[in-house]
Amino acid sequence: MGRSRYTIIEPDQPHFLTCTVMEWLPLFTRPALVSLLLESWRYQQAYQGLRLHGYVVLENHLHFVAQAPELNRCLSSFKSFTARRIIDQLQQDNAQRALQRLRFSKRAHKRDRVYQLWQEGSHAELVCSERVMREKLDYIHHNPVKRGYVDLAEHWRYSSARNYAGLEGLIEIQRWDG
Repeated sequence: MGRSRYTIIEPDQPHFLTCTVMEWLPLFTRPALVSLLLESWRYQQAYQGLRLHGYVVLENHLHFVAQAPELNRCLSSFKSFTARRIIDQLQQDNAQRALQRLRFSKRAHKRDRVYQLWQEGSHAELVCSERVMREKLDYIHHNPVKRGYVDLAEHWRYSSARNYAGLEGLIEIQRWDG
């Protein structure tokens, strides 16, 4: 499966996106690393026109529904920025085992870096209808419930399920009330 299968075909429309850590390493059990993801989204909301409709961050991957005038560029800068900041934080924390794994899993042809944090691609899927939007948001929000981490979706701290339940979330989203 090449990345071309998951291209963003209508960048101004919402897309369901997935970003996965190399080797499925459970890096997002560290709150400081999740904060870096949220910080990046906040920046993109303020300066790149990102509209974040829903998200969930699990221990080794994240799903989100978003749109932006240049969603391809937004996604690329998100992955690049967060990779640099997360690797910096792991080095600061002396997380040698995680860094070793990220060094080992780096693609041989990637000569511009020592580590690779994210798997290539983002599995972008166009959200083409109200029904599909509801399905994707339900999938995102119920992922931690399905895994047995929480009983109610809004109890998962790193999810927009809180926003949709009328609770304060960790980041502002553009609710889809379609």
